[in-house]
Amino acid sequence: MSASLSTFASSSPVSASPESPARTSGSRPRVAIVGGGVIGLAIAWRLAKAGCPVDVFEAGAAGGGASHAAAGMLAACAEAEPGEDVLLALNRASQALWPGFAADLEQAAGIPVDLRTEGTLSIALTADDLGRLRHLHALQTSLGLPVEWLGGAEVRRREPYLATKVAGAILTPEDHQVDNRKVAAALEAAAQAAGARLHEGRPVERIETAAGRVTGVVAGGTLHAADVAVLAAGAWSRGIGIDPAAPLPVRPIKGQMLALQMDPAAPLLNHVLWAPGAYLVPRRDGRLIIGATTEEKGFDTTLTAGGLLALLTNAWRALPALEELPIIEQWVGFRPGSRDDAPILGPSAEVEGLIYATGHHRNGILLLPVTTEAIVGQILDGRMDAVAAPFTAARFAPRAAAE
Repeated sequence: MSASLSTFASSSPVSASPESPARTSGSRPRVAIVGGGVIGLAIAWRLAKAGCPVDVFEAGAAGGGASHAAAGMLAACAEAEPGEDVLLALNRASQALWPGFAADLEQAAGIPVDLRTEGTLSIALTADDLGRLRHLHALQTSLGLPVEWLGGAEVRRREPYLATKVAGAILTPEDHQVDNRKVAAALEAAAQAAGARLHEGRPVERIETAAGRVTGVVAGGTLHAADVAVLAAGAWSRGIGIDPAAPLPVRPIKGQMLALQMDPAAPLLNHVLWAPGAYLVPRRDGRLIIGATTEEKGFDTTLTAGGLLALLTNAWRALPALEELPIIEQWVGFRPGSRDDAPILGPSAEVEGLIYATGHHRNGILLLPVTTEAIVGQILDGRMDAVAAPFTAARFAPRAAAE
């Protein structure tokens, strides 16, 4: 990879950009953000609002990629796993920030983001499911998470269209959802209203450095001068040339998804539902999102019969009435997975002025507020929130051999 990066870095001549004024003493830093998904747009909004000159470079359309493909679940409790206590603390911190973040964003953009607070149900349909769910409930309880065990009759009372064989469920009342596509649209509007400049269809070839610090980013053969570069390119982060920084251990994790159309006046489902083999997310406009496969296939955009059949079959077993609903959309997204499936946040140890905000795996929407707060704090004040500090890229650095 290092050879390809060095070749990439010298592949084309670079002309200076007339867009970025020179930084003056005491002024806010000029910031170039690589990636126009929700993470990049949110950081741009907050920095521009604080007075920073901000340019966002996005290879495609703003709010695309994983931001467009996601389901918008804020499932810190339902997705708790053994051995992830530090990540759970980050997830829960961000979950707590979401109501205020959503209110601020809606006010700034004038666009609703549909934060829904019905909570999440994780259900069991068989005896084996029930055993696994009891184990999860014990883990969640031991971690002090706000959860409630529901018997089958109570689950059906709350969601009467569920399968009659539902055996029990965990209710996680603080696991909410937002409409991620509306969040992306609102962030784009808020960032531009605050003064950030958005460059769509402008892939960044590399982050330019000199004497060990960032000098700008190169897009389309043009150098756009910057004091700080934020790498927020999601699953595509590894492909951005940065010399001398090592490539990030971020890879695409493919997920196939689809949407059905319910009657918004009489929806079949109101809670986010985690069923064996699928999750179902009801939207206020009647869309029912069903996801998602987890595939290590690189940037393969193929929708497969097997992937969609598995999702529909598992969703139908939990919610049989959906068989009459029309399919209105099918798509593939790419989660940015790191080596330990946790985000990569904060400053590079190799290049001054280089900040990472990537590798969020399946929690990009959930971790949006805490990531934004951590990165903006780092850029403006040189500080990282304690809850985000364990997630720097330094954790992947080779350890010196013991003497």
